Amino acid sequence: MSKLLIVAFGDSLTVGFQSPTRENPWYRETPYADFLMEKMGGKADFVIKGISGELTEDMLRRYDKDVLSLNPDYVIILGGTNDLGWSVELRAIMSNLYYMYKTALDAGIIPVAVSVPSLRGYDPLIAPRVELNNMIKETAKGLNIPFADYFTASCETPVQRLAIEYSNDGLHLSTKGYELLADVIYKDVFSKIIFKEV
Repeated sequence: MSKLLIVAFGDSLTVGFQSPTRENPWYRETPYADFLMEKMGGKADFVIKGISGELTEDMLRRYDKDVLSLNPDYVIILGGTNDLGWSVELRAIMSNLYYMYKTALDAGIIPVAVSVPSLRGYDPLIAPRVELNNMIKETAKGLNIPFADYFTASCETPVQRLAIEYSNDGLHLSTKGYELLADVIYKDVFSKIIFKEV
């Protein structure tokens, strides 16, 4: 059978943006989709459609062109982090994400909902992330679509901060963080279907 086509769709977390550090002063991109492709063992091709700084409203504007027109088998949707940074209402964020999930389903594409990661050094902003992720999880359950819980996998309990090894700046992910994101998506979603469909 032919390979699966998977679109990774989102913001800087999909781009794989890493903030420069003293140890690594140059700009780096380590997209989780590259690690996920390795895990898939050649059974899927990936198209990365991430733009740093985007809100979910921005993602909607290019959704037809960057996702629907490609007619992939799956689209991994990771958005909402920047919305939270700009204090966009949770209902508005969820409405945008829901539209993307539902439009994909209507087009015969399986959407994968991914929870947004926590933060480090911005504790008052963690609670809205927890609330948004609960909404994402419940929406995925209601639509019967796959859900990958990156927040839980990458945060320290019980404080729910993003674990230090997964971020260089408390907001974006480190290489380990992007590798873990690929691990979570593979474990929660593709490990359960890849051998059935390919």
